[in-house]
Amino acid sequence: MHIDLYSDVACPWCRIGKQNLARALELWAEQNDEPVTVAYHAFQLDPDLPEEGRAFDEAMMRKMGGPESMKRVVEHVTGAGAAVGLTFRFDRVGKMPNTRLAHRFVALLQDEQKEAVVDALFKSYFEDGSDVTQLDEMVAIAERLGLDAADIRTRLEQGEGEESVEADLKRARQIGVTGVPFFVFNNRYALSGAYPAEELLGLMGGARV
Repeated sequence: MHIDLYSDVACPWCRIGKQNLARALELWAEQNDEPVTVAYHAFQLDPDLPEEGRAFDEAMMRKMGGPESMKRVVEHVTGAGAAVGLTFRFDRVGKMPNTRLAHRFVALLQDEQKEAVVDALFKSYFEDGSDVTQLDEMVAIAERLGLDAADIRTRLEQGEGEESVEADLKRARQIGVTGVPFFVFNNRYALSGAYPAEELLGLMGGARV
């Protein structure tokens, strides 16, 4: 079983969707002997943001249409996250980031390293309120996870990962991805949204036929 997952670091529903997928994989392992691989692909909800990002409240109120709408959305996401064991601290988030650097960071890694880094990026942004547009934050995450931080810094400074990110974004356009999280199961079924683990598990079962 192979799953392609398109997501964005600054997308709270992507974090929730990934958490639901993790639970679905646990259920799958309890019921099946077939191994599952997950490939992480880049997607940018707002690729037109400046490289340094934009003030979070300003960007959100512009997108949501005002402070009351923004407040409702934040409360809804925070509650949905809590229901699956995730913490969101939007009071700490100061910036709506351009996530290209973060995607390049993930693209540099070995497949077995990517999940931990994706989780760390989500935590850095949504819990710690860190600035994920900054190279120093990518290096700090690499250090915390025991990766070769100096090598990561050098490779990002040299522009590595750009071609891989571009290839993901191009592929996303080709298959019609307009919202994330976006799952593709065994190249047979696709699903967009942070669906519950049980629904993801059902699609996994259908995709193996």
